[in-house]
Amino acid sequence: METRIDEAYRRGEFSELAYAFAPVGLVITENRVIRDCNRAFAEMFGYAEGELKDQVFSMLYPSDEEFSNIRDRGVKQLRETNTYWDERIMARKDGTLFWCRVRGHSFTPEDPLMRAVWSFADLSETRPYVPLTRREREIISHLSDGLTSKEIAQQLDISYRTVEVYRAKLLKKFGVSNTGGLFHSLGGIGSDHVVSRGRG
Repeated sequence: METRIDEAYRRGEFSELAYAFAPVGLVITENRVIRDCNRAFAEMFGYAEGELKDQVFSMLYPSDEEFSNIRDRGVKQLRETNTYWDERIMARKDGTLFWCRVRGHSFTPEDPLMRAVWSFADLSETRPYVPLTRREREIISHLSDGLTSKEIAQQLDISYRTVEVYRAKLLKKFGVSNTGGLFHSLGGIGSDHVVSRGRG
């Protein structure tokens, strides 16, 4: 390993070294299939190096339903600006759930998910995971997008009243009185950072 590092410094060619040893998870995807990832990405999810190669990305989500709900988020921003980021809940190999920050760049902006590179940062230290039901996570995700209860009801094909009940339960669960307090409790950040609003 030292020889490889010394050689990179001798030749001034650091791209391979930076990819392999970056302190953040990096993954190359093609149509939602993992083509390659660095050590930090594999370890973050509890896998050995090489174990994730050519696996479908959906296996890293809490459920197939949640993958379906979030998989197209960011496509519009990538197509328009080729920058995207959000914070989402992912699943490790052992089934434990954790928050991570995701950033993406597409090599094919006209078809953003055809070929892309993503970075994943584990937020466990600053945003510990609090058990939430799938529906609660959906509600929080849409609230963070700035949707009203009526708009969320339309998105999820449920009643406005049901959304309000979930929202009230979430406020009670986290001991807060408003949505801003809810997002603060989820990790001490503003709601505009939980899901991308087209920021780079």
